[in-house]
Amino acid sequence: MATTVIQPKNSFQLFSSLPSISLPKLKPSNLLFSATNTTQQPLPLVSSYPINQLLSSSSNNRVIDIDSFFVLLRLSVQCSDVSLARAVHASVIKLQEQQGTHLGNPLISAYLKLGYVSDACKIFAGLSNPNVVSFTSLISGFAKSNREDGAIKLFSRMRTEGIHPNEHSFVAILTACSRILELELGLQLHGLIVKMGFLDSVFVANALMGLYSKFSELLDYVLKLFDELPYRDSVSWNTMISSLVKELKYEKAFELFRDVNRDNGFTVDCFTISTLLTACSGCFALMEGRAVHAHAIRAGFETNLSVKNALIGFYTKCGSIKDVAALLERMPVRDIITWTEMITAYMAFGYVDLAVEIFDKMPEKNCISYNALLAGFCKNGKAVEALDLFVKMVEQGLVLTDFTLTSVVNACGLLMEAELSEQIYGFVTKCGFGSNACIEAALVDMWTRCGRMADAEKMFHRWPSDKDGSIIWTSMLCGYARNGQPERAISLFHLCQSEGRVVADEVMLTSVLSVCGTLGFLEMGKQIHGLVLKTGFSSDVLVANSLINMYFKCGNINNAITTFHATPLHDIVSWNTLIAGHLLHRQGDEALAVWSRMENSSIKPDAVSFALIISAYKYTNSNSVDSCRNLFLSMKAIYEIEPTSEHYASLVGVLGYWGFLEEAEEIINRMPFEPKASVWRALLDSCRIHSNTTIGKRVAKHIISMEPQDPSTYVLVSNLYSASGRWPNAEMVREDMRGKGFQKHPSRSWIIHQNKVHSFYVRDKSHPQEKDIYSGLEILILECLKAGYVPDTSFVLHEVEEHQKKDFLFYHSAKLAATYGLLTTRHGQPIRIVKNILICGDCHSFLKYVSVVTRREIFFRDASGFHHILNGQCSCKDYW
Repeated sequence: MATTVIQPKNSFQLFSSLPSISLPKLKPSNLLFSATNTTQQPLPLVSSYPINQLLSSSSNNRVIDIDSFFVLLRLSVQCSDVSLARAVHASVIKLQEQQGTHLGNPLISAYLKLGYVSDACKIFAGLSNPNVVSFTSLISGFAKSNREDGAIKLFSRMRTEGIHPNEHSFVAILTACSRILELELGLQLHGLIVKMGFLDSVFVANALMGLYSKFSELLDYVLKLFDELPYRDSVSWNTMISSLVKELKYEKAFELFRDVNRDNGFTVDCFTISTLLTACSGCFALMEGRAVHAHAIRAGFETNLSVKNALIGFYTKCGSIKDVAALLERMPVRDIITWTEMITAYMAFGYVDLAVEIFDKMPEKNCISYNALLAGFCKNGKAVEALDLFVKMVEQGLVLTDFTLTSVVNACGLLMEAELSEQIYGFVTKCGFGSNACIEAALVDMWTRCGRMADAEKMFHRWPSDKDGSIIWTSMLCGYARNGQPERAISLFHLCQSEGRVVADEVMLTSVLSVCGTLGFLEMGKQIHGLVLKTGFSSDVLVANSLINMYFKCGNINNAITTFHATPLHDIVSWNTLIAGHLLHRQGDEALAVWSRMENSSIKPDAVSFALIISAYKYTNSNSVDSCRNLFLSMKAIYEIEPTSEHYASLVGVLGYWGFLEEAEEIINRMPFEPKASVWRALLDSCRIHSNTTIGKRVAKHIISMEPQDPSTYVLVSNLYSASGRWPNAEMVREDMRGKGFQKHPSRSWIIHQNKVHSFYVRDKSHPQEKDIYSGLEILILECLKAGYVPDTSFVLHEVEEHQKKDFLFYHSAKLAATYGLLTTRHGQPIRIVKNILICGDCHSFLKYVSVVTRREIFFRDASGFHHILNGQCSCKDYW
């Protein structure tokens, strides 16, 4: 490598500033006695070797060939027998052999390889004239035994004493630098290597590449070193490939792999295969992964345990449970990593019972196995099981890591029980993990899930300003969004960026993009997109998926599709997000087209894909219902995916949407398992669309019996009674609801103006421009009435006079938001409104007339999706 690429400081600058290593100064005659206690320790293994006579014959003054000692020392290392090494050592003493470094160096090497570093140090200290081999052996031993600082000091002493390092010396000291990430010294060493002409050594270059690969910003250095190597060995190729994979340069890693295959002088090894499988998992490259698998079989590596474990990890991420199970069956030997990978795999595919079965059958378990099961329970929403496992871990005295405590805190968050959360908080504090960033963030998340925002804010504000707080800021941001305070989430993001206290990472960017999507805050979303491009996260698949989702929710379909195509890597979430976005805009045919492209890609559809694409048939035509039925049946027959309640809810929603209410009800009654409330709700929604109160009442009874604690259930029953004129019954339900402390989720509509969220509730008068808004609304109502608008008072489910019902209707939140939008946007610009629940039929009718009398385009997003209203027509065709 040319010296102009890396400009290190003076090669001796750092070395001269380091103190020489402190080693005892022993006389050569005392050297061997100080290193051993042969008179105190028996040598049980020596007599088992045929050379015991050779050692004992020294008393008869037989001449011993020095080479025999070398052979014996090598044998002691091969057999891991320190007693033999000590016996050789003692024989040298007995013979009073004064060979200096000639025997000292082999002894140092033997003791180091056997793990007896202190013995090697004593021998080194007793050498009268240690040479480069002596120094290099001990430097290497220090580097490999977590004594990196000692290795650096010893190298400095070697340079001070005028001993020139050889290629092995550089490999040893670079290994030490790699272990402690000592880049400054590494750069100086690079300069010295160039100066002394050792850069052509493949071993030295590999060591340099290994050091630079630890630093993301130095990938170009690794590439240049690799390109300029006159000869490459397996370490060179593996270091280069693993560096690219670490930096997510997957395609470049695959190119190198193809280059390796074309190089007849080199074959890949197990490490290469495992690294490439990691790359395939990272970019969800199913076809490339299968090609690597095939290569492993041809090369004879499929039986290698590490390769097998890597294959399990790959098929867990990119394949199916069938692929993973087939691999396990073909594994004659399995270790604890294999079983733990299988637990992770089954949990990833949602087979919790199989994961537990694997765990119970494991011949050996460690804390990693327990943590894998614990995290799997949380991933699958099994909070109670997670807590039970945690209690078992505590009772058995297992090591509790920060990962363990983070998982159990997450489990408490899933349960949303404040009392239990307080107990876990106390336990974590008692264990001394309270200042751990990951656990602290999990605690903040737990408090927000329990609705205890004051506790979450208290914990958030006490986090030290001098510590990295990106993860805890992200947790707080998500907490605000989760508790219906998205504006505070946006304000918090502004604060952390303006103060420069937190560098936005992919998790924070994903979270704030989600908030922008929820609010429909397009301008803010575009600004964050700019930040994503600036910070280099545009190729991150998680961030890219959030951008696609944000643009769809903000009504910008073109930008969403452009972002999808601009993303270099797509996973299953990318495709699902694209399908879901088209569904949000009621574009069924476009969603089906995406499905077709996904099937032709290397990405296999998952359970979420099927739930989405079945729903797409709502927005095609009634003739597509047969295709929807066939797709539902193909899930298990072709794709081996068992239908869940979510899939039945999607199918019922499609059938009900097109008026097949009886068939939908019959399908629910014939389900092979107990349907969740979501399935019945899908049918109830269809009953609302088609005004079928007969089936609707039956469905409502099912929902009430299944979710008696859900406030929305009480609202549903009250509305059903009110709609049928049974006012006393409706009031009794509302009274029961109030007695149990339940509150109806308030209807809220909002509009974004001048980068600020303006929210409105029914008959809301809290806005600063309240007088202008109400005056404008009165004028707007009169104009709409002239155009033919007739208020639909059936949507007012209260026993009041007709004129009072109209008063309720005229000041709904959607009408207030629409009026404010008309007052604050220039003529010709569209009005964009978001509502947190379904828009009522009267407001929907009113907005259609507004589009006529004002000649304005209106984009309205409610719980069902987008309504694009123009010239009195809506994209939903009055079905939502």
